[in-house]
Amino acid sequence: MSEDNKVVAELRENFGKGFARRLRAAGKIPAVIYGHGTEPQHVALPGHQVALLIRRANALIDLDIAGKGQLVLVKDVQKDPVRQIIEHMDLIVVKKGEKVQVDVPVVLVGEPFPGTVAMLDATSVSLEVEATHIPQNVEVDVEGAEDGIQITAADLTLPKGATLVTEPETLVVGVSVPLDTLVADEEIAEADAEVAEEQSEEAEAAEEGDDK
Repeated sequence: MSEDNKVVAELRENFGKGFARRLRAAGKIPAVIYGHGTEPQHVALPGHQVALLIRRANALIDLDIAGKGQLVLVKDVQKDPVRQIIEHMDLIVVKKGEKVQVDVPVVLVGEPFPGTVAMLDATSVSLEVEATHIPQNVEVDVEGAEDGIQITAADLTLPKGATLVTEPETLVVGVSVPLDTLVADEEIAEADAEVAEEQSEEAEAAEEGDDK
């Protein structure tokens, strides 16, 4: 595991909103660790370091708690809806080699056929993977994909060792022509038809004038 994932955590015995506010004011994040039948542990984490780590989905952190190592997976992050400050975190105990179920972001690569767009119907898929080998994302190649193409979860190329948990028939990506393009094409076709009709009427009027 990367040294960047190593974080020193402080055990805390004081609880309550007031104490949590003081922790955050000191640049720390209150968190609770649970799982594997262990008693929940309440800790304080270094705010800036952890905020950088959790920018990646399903961050795995190697905690140092009073000199003892503990591998944890970030399960939930609670943020202030306005200021986006991390208020609290839930961490789950994991062990090397253990498999966990996680939601992994889906990322599009490539460009679909000109005039079409590829839309994500599912922004993530659930996978079962080893705790120490959680993929950062699952890529979907849409290069040259034409209108009407649909890619389901079953069509995805999964990272090595990963097992799909999401229902296989779940629609992940759909390729289509944008509605505004269809409307514009219809308007152009209607305008062309009107011009052709006017030209036809003018031609007929000219022929009638010649006959007189």
